[in-house]
Amino acid sequence: MPGLIRGVARTAAIAGTATAVSNRVSRRQAGRWADQEAQQAPPPAAAPTYAAPPPPAAAAAPGMEDKLAQLAQLGTLRDSGVLTDAEFEAQKARVLGGY
Repeated sequence: MPGLIRGVARTAAIAGTATAVSNRVSRRQAGRWADQEAQQAPPPAAAPTYAAPPPPAAAAAPGMEDKLAQLAQLGTLRDSGVLTDAEFEAQKARVLGGY
């Protein structure tokens, strides 16, 4: 029996030492990774200034091709009876912008 107890004690000592070394290596590696991440992290952003937001960009004026396509669509709607002649003229004036 004394040989069995000695073997168990030796195994426990080796296992405990291995666990302690493994934990120490893991902590050291985690510290190195944290240092690397801290060096690679972008600098903190400056405090926000509360300036007025920029005005929205002006919508680009539709090209002549777009206007012609809209007029063709309006003509189709008028021909099919969806729009009256007065509605067609009003929408045409809107598309052409007073031309």
